[in-house]
Amino acid sequence: MPTPAPTPAPNPGDTEPVSRRARPAKPPLTRAGIVAAAVDVLDAEGIDGLTMRKLAQALDTAAGSLYVYFANRDDLLIAAYDQVLGELPLPDPDAERTDWRGQLTELLLRAVTVVGRHGGIARVALGTIPTGPNALAFGEAVLGLLARGGVGDQPAAWALDLLTLYVNAAALEHSTYLRRDGDEQSVVATLHATYAALPAERYPHIHRLRETLVTGDGDERARWFLDTMLDGMLTAQHRTGVRPT
Repeated sequence: MPTPAPTPAPNPGDTEPVSRRARPAKPPLTRAGIVAAAVDVLDAEGIDGLTMRKLAQALDTAAGSLYVYFANRDDLLIAAYDQVLGELPLPDPDAERTDWRGQLTELLLRAVTVVGRHGGIARVALGTIPTGPNALAFGEAVLGLLARGGVGDQPAAWALDLLTLYVNAAALEHSTYLRRDGDEQSVVATLHATYAALPAERYPHIHRLRETLVTGDGDERARWFLDTMLDGMLTAQHRTGVRPT
C-alpha cells in the first residue's frame, strides 16, 4: 500500500480569522449608564470637552444612539448635573438639631465642593432651574432648615433661589480654579503685587485696603458671605413684618 503523504506543517504566518461574535458583548445602553459616562468625561475633559461624539466614543457606540435617550447635549448636561448633586449627603430631616444655621452653612459649603469638582457642570444650573430628583431633594433640605429657623414662606422661597445661585457660582469658580491647577498662595501673591503697584492717587480705596483685600482663605470668605446673607435675610424679614410660619 502506498504510504499516506504527511500533513503539511502549518505556516506560522497563517492565522485563522477571529469571529466578531467572539468579542465580548457590549453592555446595553441605558440612560443611567450614559449619564455616568458623561460625568467621567466631564471630570477628564471639562464641560467644554464633553461632546456627544466624544461621549459616544467612550461608550463604544454611535453618537446618534445617544439621541434615543437625550434630546440634545443640553438635556444630557442637565441630567449630569443632577447626577452630581446625588453625591451630596443631605441632612436627616427628622434629626433633632437646634443649630439650623450651622447645618445649613455646612450643607451649602459641601454642595460647592461636590459640584465644583466636576469639570464646570455648575454652569448648567446658572442658565436653567434644575428640577431633577436630586436637585429637588437639595431644595427640600434647604427649605426644611430655613423653616426650622423660623424663616417665613416668602423669604425662604427667595432665599432658596439666592443660596442656590451662590452655590453654583462658587462651584463654577472652584472648577475653573482646579482646571487651571491654581495655587492659592501664588494667586494671593500676584494680587498683592498688583494692588501694591497701583498709584494711590488714582485708586485710593484699593491702595488703602491692599493688605486687607487678600486676607482670608476661601472657606473663611464663604462662611462670612453666608452668615452675612442669612443675617440680612432675617433682618429683612423682621423689618417687613413677615412672621415665621
